[in-house]
Amino acid sequence: MENLLIRNHAFNWGKQTYLMGILNVTPDSFSDGGDFNTTENAVQQGIKLVEEGANIIDIGGQSTRPGAEQITLEEELNRVIPVIKALRVAISHPISIDTTRSEVAQAAIAAGADMINDISGATFDPEMLSITAKLDVPIILMHIRGTPKTMQKLTAYQDLVGEIKQFLEKQIQQALELGIKHSNLIIDPGIGFAKNAEQNLELIRRLNEFRSLDVPILAGVSRKSFIGHIIHQTEPKQRVWGTAAACCGTIASRVDILRVHDVAPMYDVCRVADAIWRT
Repeated sequence: MENLLIRNHAFNWGKQTYLMGILNVTPDSFSDGGDFNTTENAVQQGIKLVEEGANIIDIGGQSTRPGAEQITLEEELNRVIPVIKALRVAISHPISIDTTRSEVAQAAIAAGADMINDISGATFDPEMLSITAKLDVPIILMHIRGTPKTMQKLTAYQDLVGEIKQFLEKQIQQALELGIKHSNLIIDPGIGFAKNAEQNLELIRRLNEFRSLDVPILAGVSRKSFIGHIIHQTEPKQRVWGTAAACCGTIASRVDILRVHDVAPMYDVCRVADAIWRT
């Protein structure tokens, strides 16, 4: 895999686990909705995440929790663009825009973001891949079925890993054909998106099978409901230890980036797990 350089921050894949800190500027995200939905609070949180060890800050204005309703384009832009502009002044670390809309991606990159995180794998907006190619920025392509509103009814698979891999392979090929550089592609198997609790565990065990796609792998397990199911914890913010165990499992399966809410404890998890499995 080709390494990546964003704003003088080097991502040497395979050498360590990188952390993407979650910054939801939404009133309704599943675990932190409303916590950072003012520009000032969001910027303070973004700075805190960097200080705690985040390599990338991922800003999202559209909730993707199960059952979430789609907001308007105008509302999404109003939520994320002021935060990106303000945070860009405060930090030199890479900023990612978590969106499925090419218009938001384009505006976010113009405002100072560096990469795109698309939970639809660039399937919700037919312009996303061509816009990404023109912008010449990295994009994370995630696997999902349906939409956040419908996805939890779409968990029937004949071959879980095979079907997800086939989807991601198709999106990678399409991205390359449209001019996106291979080094700008990252995949996310979509843990928690159109997968039930047992399927999420299977995916964590088998993440290394996605290595054959020859692009970096991102996993998002932070505070998710399958962890709550195992530890009988309904409050997402109380799932830090469960998240730590899940993160450790993904590192054992050779994940490259972890998308997390609780950066400080997961930074320690990564350092120890890397010392065990990457040496």
